[in-house]
Amino acid sequence: MNFFLTSVLVIVILVLFSSAIRIVQEYERGVIFRLGRVVGARGPGLILLIPFIERMQKVDLRVITMDVPSQEAITNDNVTIKVNAIIYFQVVNPVQSVVNVLDYIRATSQLSQTTLRSIMGQSQLDEILAKREEINQRLQKTIDEGTESWGIKVSLVEIRDLELPSTMQRAMAAQAEAERERRAKIIHADGEYQASEKLAQAAQIISQAPAAMQLRYLQTIREITTDKASTIVFPLPMDLIMPLVKLLEKVEK
Repeated sequence: MNFFLTSVLVIVILVLFSSAIRIVQEYERGVIFRLGRVVGARGPGLILLIPFIERMQKVDLRVITMDVPSQEAITNDNVTIKVNAIIYFQVVNPVQSVVNVLDYIRATSQLSQTTLRSIMGQSQLDEILAKREEINQRLQKTIDEGTESWGIKVSLVEIRDLELPSTMQRAMAAQAEAERERRAKIIHADGEYQASEKLAQAAQIISQAPAAMQLRYLQTIREITTDKASTIVFPLPMDLIMPLVKLLEKVEK
């Protein structure tokens, strides 16, 4: 009888001892409840609990990467888009993440979806396309303010994919093509303007030295006569003919 009681007592002590010992990993914290009241967070390492009086709930402190599902929104300039994002967050206050919210991961996901639709609705399409980094910062700041009371810190929010209607894609392609044509015309006109300036300078220099025109003429003839397989018709300047005409007039007289 004594052996039986001793065995039962040993088993009860082992059960109580095993229920009182908890091991918390380096990346975890244990939120302790004593008779239903929070007494703080403990860990990492070995933690001893008072059996039947204290209870522990573990909280992971590692960074959580979560996809924000594709959301359909209407921008400020009335363009319907579909956009999704990715969010990085972690628990910085284990007690608040357990006491203030039922499921902090699901709550953060829902808040991210709502905020994404709201920010897209407040922005214009050109702003979303050209100022992606600024939009990401606005999303991060807004979501972080909403999760602060839950003990959650949002470190980064990135917009990944932006889906536009096919009609809008064609309109943007036409706009881009027109923009390229405009730039090409401007570059061509600028080249013509620079060429005209150089020609005006050359004409001014030649006007000061008339012999330079004849030298340039002879140089041009030399350049175009290298190909003997073709017939070249080249105008003859009047400056070369006039001396011969005057000489013939004098001979006739």
